[in-house]
Amino acid sequence: MKHKTHISVRNLNVFYGNEHALKNITVDIPDKKITVIIGPSGCGKTTLLKSFNRLVDSMEEVKVSGEVLVDGSNIFDPKLEITHIRKKMGLLSQRPYPLPMSIYDNVAYGPKIHGLHNAKKLDVLVEHYLKESGLWEEVKDRLHEPASRLSVGQQQRLCLARGLAVEPDIILGDEPTSALDPKSSQRIEQKFIELKKNYTIIVVTHILRQAKRLADYVIFLYMGELVEHGPANEVFENPREEMTKEYIKGIIS
Repeated sequence: MKHKTHISVRNLNVFYGNEHALKNITVDIPDKKITVIIGPSGCGKTTLLKSFNRLVDSMEEVKVSGEVLVDGSNIFDPKLEITHIRKKMGLLSQRPYPLPMSIYDNVAYGPKIHGLHNAKKLDVLVEHYLKESGLWEEVKDRLHEPASRLSVGQQQRLCLARGLAVEPDIILGDEPTSALDPKSSQRIEQKFIELKKNYTIIVVTHILRQAKRLADYVIFLYMGELVEHGPANEVFENPREEMTKEYIKGIIS
């Protein structure tokens, strides 16, 4: 079955100074599926992920060529407003970074920036996205406490709620469970599986077991090159490329 495409990457090259971090990447990312980017450390996984919300070219000495088309628009078009691009994308980092404010204000922060100041509407919205991220029951009686008092796993779900509150189409996860205990990791994974009916989700992970649990679609990178991509069951069970087979068996890492 052919998946509807949400993001199309065309001949994408990224250089950090003289280092060629991504080499001519061309791939389509399906809509309302979980795409997992796998590969050894330093192979370009996070660089590819950060290309999708233009975080990659905010660094000095970075050169980018090629296109990343989101809903048909090239996000590297200089005429395109970068905040408009980022509003489409919620990003979960390796470590949660709650804002130094209350749980409530963390979730309300984005909508307020985008002009929503009606207290009743904000209340409804905060409750909705805390429920979406699976945190509401744990925090509903302490919404005005500092977010820093939450456990790391709760903070990561709060960051997920904060990202969802600006109503993105796409959720990006850069090893989003690497700082979490197994139970918290499981909760984040479960949330991704529930959320994919409404969002396109792209996750970088170095944990193959996690990739197998989550992925509908897989992108395998090695030394900045796209080795193989396709539906998860095909890539994991019947990979076409010898290098993919070796990575999945743990021969290369």
